[in-house]
Amino acid sequence: MRKFFTLFLILSAVFLLNACSSDGFKADYKEKVKPFAFTNQHEEEVSLEDLKGEIWLAQFVFTNCTTVCGPMMYNMAELQDALIEEGVEDYKLVSFTVDPVFDKPDVLLDYLNRFAPQDPSKWEMLTGYRQDEIIELAKKSFMTIVAPAREGEDQVTHGVWFLLVDQEGNVVKMYNGAGTPEEPFQDYMDDIVEDMKNLSKQGA
Repeated sequence: MRKFFTLFLILSAVFLLNACSSDGFKADYKEKVKPFAFTNQHEEEVSLEDLKGEIWLAQFVFTNCTTVCGPMMYNMAELQDALIEEGVEDYKLVSFTVDPVFDKPDVLLDYLNRFAPQDPSKWEMLTGYRQDEIIELAKKSFMTIVAPAREGEDQVTHGVWFLLVDQEGNVVKMYNGAGTPEEPFQDYMDDIVEDMKNLSKQGA
């Protein structure tokens, strides 16, 4: 009887430990972001090293985009509203332009302001690199595609992912930043907020 009781206590402890750990953040990936140092909308240098120690959500957009970029920017601004409402403070929102020739810092600043973010100080709109550099960074660090516009066109092909990066500079989760008609972005925004909240707590 005593052995059975001891076994019961052990199994109960294991169950409780598993239950507790299930409330924490679980990464889907662990892809190391390669070092970079680019220019933001205020003409300040922002590097991977500057972002270390806090979580950030990355996306790839450009200001002349006629399709998904507007919805992605709007969704990111809506997400920030939700983060503020939930009291999440230690994060950055990082937008890499895929059209760095046209998207100079002042153009990116104007573009960001169109979406009236509640806290623009959390947002880094990055440029100041060649297009082949961002193609390489997207592929090797963020597991997403950037492809130059076809000759005679101005629309750059790029992925629609929001990519969550942890405090150590690893991509750990990906979300569809544009949403779909079947699954609008707002339907799973709560999951992103919860992931960011839990990941932020892990690094505290």
